[in-house]
Amino acid sequence: KATVSVLNCCASCIHIVTHACGGVLSAEAVTRRGMVLIGINGFGRIGRLSLRAALAHPDVDVAAINDPFIDAAHMAYLFKHDTVHGEYQGNVRAEGPRLHVDGKIINVYSCKDPTTIPWGALNIDIVIEASGVYTTIDRAEAHLVGGAKRIIISAPSADAPAIIMGVNEDKFRPEHTVISNGSCTTNCLAPLVKIVHEKYGIVEGVVTTVHAATGAQKVVDAPTAKDWRDGRSVFNNIIPGATGAAKAVTKMIPDLQGKLTGMAYRVPSPDVSVVDIVCRLETEATKEEIDEHIYAESKKLPGILAVCDEPCVSSDFRGNSHSCVYDPVASLSLNSRFVKLVAWYDNEWGYSHRLIDLAAYVHKKSDPHLQKLLTY
Repeated sequence: KATVSVLNCCASCIHIVTHACGGVLSAEAVTRRGMVLIGINGFGRIGRLSLRAALAHPDVDVAAINDPFIDAAHMAYLFKHDTVHGEYQGNVRAEGPRLHVDGKIINVYSCKDPTTIPWGALNIDIVIEASGVYTTIDRAEAHLVGGAKRIIISAPSADAPAIIMGVNEDKFRPEHTVISNGSCTTNCLAPLVKIVHEKYGIVEGVVTTVHAATGAQKVVDAPTAKDWRDGRSVFNNIIPGATGAAKAVTKMIPDLQGKLTGMAYRVPSPDVSVVDIVCRLETEATKEEIDEHIYAESKKLPGILAVCDEPCVSSDFRGNSHSCVYDPVASLSLNSRFVKLVAWYDNEWGYSHRLIDLAAYVHKKSDPHLQKLLTY
């Protein structure tokens, strides 16, 4: 027998959460010891793919999703049918204000005010803030009012510390209630820059990312408030733009402040991007020596850094969950101190997996009793 409590989370959002001794809807019942219980705010590209990544992670369970613009039935449809990554191979359906995914029950909310989302009622450990709206500490902290213990922003943040797996996760502290997972480009660039700089020293460099289209771009030409080129049709143009990835890397590696800059090209491709850094080195090295060093370091960063020595193109990396796939075939050197290093990344799939990996890591580091229970 179950008792039913009604949570009035906002004027247009009344949902029922069932609590039972051993019942399937109780957060305590469905979550085994050591698992991190996650809520997702915003069910767009990254929100949906983060759910796919979480379902495959042994130490993560998703208990709730909030999105004020779509109901559970619409969520089920978009989650199941994905133009880029294909149809979800498991079972998904909506039943009232809940998603049923492979036997798991996920509560669905439609609160516009994040302070009214009842994360606490479900004992949520971490909220993945994937709406693209609450990207600063003060705005993201609204989730704490609803009972969330911690928030990970799925975007660069102006003030929240960026924690990048494989680069600076050791900088996380339990007192950090709001952190950022940075950008997809930063997640690709930072591991590569770090291992090259530590071995050879980067004197200066210029970063270029050729980035797949995103939902923030325009399908047809339209006015924009900032860079006018951003308003041009993504279907028909290669669009130069800015990237904050180079600057973000220098914040993690202070030695490189003032030594890196970069730009982006947005291209009419649905997924997978590529970044290159052209840099001058302090220590001489042949191209082969650099390749061998990156390959050796990739063995220390499983799931983060990989090396592909085949002549591949962007679609070959679709669905690759690594943050960075170094391409020694496309990379080259002018001389022993001047090189161009190229790396691929699935800007959707890889980034979503790092969000979930970061959530599991943060949960482990926040509770010393879980140090041996959660996998890295």
